[in-house]
Amino acid sequence: MLEEKFLQIDGNKIRYLESGDSKKTLVLVHGLGASAERWDQVIPLFADEFRVVVPDLIGFGYSDKPLLDYTPEFFSDFLQQFLIASDITRPNLIGSSLGGQICAEFAVSHSQDIEKLVLVSPSGIMKQSTPALDAYIMAALYPNETSAKNAFELMEGSGKNITTVVIDEFVERMRLPNAKLAFMSTLLGIKNSELITSKLQTISTPTMIIWGSNDPVIPIHYANSFVSTIKDCRFFRMDGCGHTPYVHDPFTFASKVKEFLNNL
Repeated sequence: MLEEKFLQIDGNKIRYLESGDSKKTLVLVHGLGASAERWDQVIPLFADEFRVVVPDLIGFGYSDKPLLDYTPEFFSDFLQQFLIASDITRPNLIGSSLGGQICAEFAVSHSQDIEKLVLVSPSGIMKQSTPALDAYIMAALYPNETSAKNAFELMEGSGKNITTVVIDEFVERMRLPNAKLAFMSTLLGIKNSELITSKLQTISTPTMIIWGSNDPVIPIHYANSFVSTIKDCRFFRMDGCGHTPYVHDPFTFASKVKEFLNNL
């Protein structure tokens, strides 16, 4: 059963979803402008083996959106506070895009606190934009059905149709108070931060990198910087998928991740 829950961090209300009752915990961290619902197709696939916890990052989804600087370091600190507040120790972490960068930043200084790490098309290395990312930024700043549909179709990269639910939920979230400010602050925080490459060699957590072969947001050639720098790292390319392979092909994604997490 999927439960919606809330907790407080520094006076801010944080929303999260939870499913499963295993002693093994899996935390899923979404990307820029997204919410916990982005993982809805794989949550039930993991919940039979893990306690799955999926936060709306502070500044996004239906969590509070305080006016502050949303830097990668800030999000890493938030993740630490979230794990403590939700009584989670040594989880497996999966982060997508911005969520991947956040999880990597967290692992740089907290490798001993993570069981295993999965990074899905993580940000943190690409400094120039792409047409798909530009379209996504425009959809966030001017949220309507047309702009959101265009952005998600470009980001998809696999030719699959985008559901109206995804589009409508994105538009609704980006019209919430302070949503645009949090989005742009995060974007600037990523742009002005140092490349994460120099920090990756300190990660000792067993890691898997997953990337969609047709990712138009953060192209797959950026994967090598992660794979070649993290000490204990595996790589899986999801052919025919775009920026969110866990949406495009949830069963293959969940299967490969479970193999990694269970040492198969």
